[in-house]
Amino acid sequence: MTAAMRHRGPDAEGFLVGETRAPGLALGMRRLSIIDLPGGNQPIWNETRDVAVLFNGELYNYLELRGRLALCGHRFATQSDTEILVHAWEEWGEDALNELQGMFAFALLDLRQRYATAPILFLARDPLGIKPLYYTQTPDGFAFASEVRALIAAGAAPRQLSQDALTAYLLFGSVSEPVTLLEGVFSLPPGHRILLHVPERRRVPRARPWWDPAQSPSARDPRKPRDFSTAARRLRSLLEEAVRRHLIADVPVGLFLSSGLDSGAIAALAAKEKAGIQSFTLTFPGTAFDEAELARSVAKRCKTKHAEVPLTGDAIVSRIDEALAALDQPTMDAINTYFVSWAAKKVGLKVALSGLGGDELFAGYQTFADTPRLSKLVQLAWFVPGALRRMTAPAVASLAVRHKSLDASRKAAAAWAYPDALPHPYFFARALFPPGQLERIIEPRFRPSTISSDGMTLEPTWLGWMERTADEARKLEPIAGISWLEMRTYMASTLLRDTDSVSMAQSLEVRVPLLDTPVVEFVETLPDAARWRPEMQKALLVEALGDLLPQEILTQRKRTFTLPWEEWLRGPLRARLEESFANPATSLAPHLRPGGVRGVWTDFLAGKTSWARPWSLYVLNEWSRRHLAA
Repeated sequence: MTAAMRHRGPDAEGFLVGETRAPGLALGMRRLSIIDLPGGNQPIWNETRDVAVLFNGELYNYLELRGRLALCGHRFATQSDTEILVHAWEEWGEDALNELQGMFAFALLDLRQRYATAPILFLARDPLGIKPLYYTQTPDGFAFASEVRALIAAGAAPRQLSQDALTAYLLFGSVSEPVTLLEGVFSLPPGHRILLHVPERRRVPRARPWWDPAQSPSARDPRKPRDFSTAARRLRSLLEEAVRRHLIADVPVGLFLSSGLDSGAIAALAAKEKAGIQSFTLTFPGTAFDEAELARSVAKRCKTKHAEVPLTGDAIVSRIDEALAALDQPTMDAINTYFVSWAAKKVGLKVALSGLGGDELFAGYQTFADTPRLSKLVQLAWFVPGALRRMTAPAVASLAVRHKSLDASRKAAAAWAYPDALPHPYFFARALFPPGQLERIIEPRFRPSTISSDGMTLEPTWLGWMERTADEARKLEPIAGISWLEMRTYMASTLLRDTDSVSMAQSLEVRVPLLDTPVVEFVETLPDAARWRPEMQKALLVEALGDLLPQEILTQRKRTFTLPWEEWLRGPLRARLEESFANPATSLAPHLRPGGVRGVWTDFLAGKTSWARPWSLYVLNEWSRRHLAA
């Protein structure tokens, strides 16, 4: 298993095997050395050698926690953030999770029998799901890892496609939490934990939530800002602290820098903390996708040590197979990030700060405008008989959609024709193949979470996760609700998972200061009036940090970092996709409807749909061919 994840940690490995007090337990890890390079090897034990931890991630408040724990009498053998976890567990137990600020997935072994009749294995994942953790129950016991591929390598995961997860993938372009494309393999959801006794061979333990922003210190603060300017001042202070802590490392740290507001904001704050910090931009010379000039203006303003890494279309196309091999789960959206990570590694970085999270927190996506319109459409649809809705869907959609793309019309038509198909109107806005179109490709499966026949275990599903998230969003104000939906679904299941997978394939750690826990808890508990202005995109972030950035960055229309896929799919990649579609993976073919995939490709060539749809099918097919049984 560790050999399958060597790219995640090429610097060292560690094992905990053959512990007589925990029969049948085997733990292993690969280390990417970032803090305390000589002393941070794992597993790390406490002083009495009865609590051990294996840890993936970073704790940004570890120095503060170290001081508090030392005052409680704990003695430290290393300078690493990992060691914090064993002493925090000794001091606070499961409540230690509430003290941690960072990105993490960890496994903690407690052998102290005075606390349990058998050794305890405790697994936990950070609030937003920045770092992954997958698990499965096999006839031989319980297995978990940072990548699905490690479970496959161990023979712990059956190479069997999950039809439930396939439905989620085609609906949204990625496999939704908490399922994976492998039957019986699950993701521990963001902000959840699992506790089990060793050995455990009979049942899958239930994941339990431990984080709720509604119960955070920010939510309980009686002085919480109610107006826009006060909120902006407080946000600036929190972001300054977040970036300062995210720069802590014993290796070079740099910046992803595009032409966007989010990465520019991180660059401006980082440059105040560290003069001459390395920034870099991936450029596409001579194309409309090139962001070099605007990024250069930010670098000049912030006085960063700036590098531009040019990338031609031929170079990208020649490396597509390499990029696809980096994917731990299929996704339509990760190849862009793969090449950014490749560029970061090329300029010598081991850690890079990213502006990911800004669109979700500060209402930067089109979904913040589309969801309210689709909500009204869904509300009206309930008053119209189903047969009439389906008959009139195209006409209604053409009236409801302001940006007149065919794909946007299909989403609106689906919301009108099938208003109860998805748990919230937001999910129609995010759909790749919406209901009505999805059925042309596969026979979809919408399976609710089920309790086993013995009543002991709960099998989680993506639909159950979305229903729960939708219920939580409805309790919030409109903008806050959409933001919560973005963070718990699209951000967790696509952006964060993709970023971790493809950056770690390059042995690069990506940090996301905008998703620092205190920042997220503060913004998510603000009233809409204090976080959003309809006339200005990302108004709160602009108000908080606008004086640090060039005016052209603040006033530009939102741009999405992407590659010229439309051109490539019709040109140098066309033969590759057509060959793939003509030969579906053996494991996938039984689930595809005849002509469904070909119809999507024909629509793309005729200009009736965007590149994302055929590309998502190609990635799915190639991933299935590589990882699933014939």
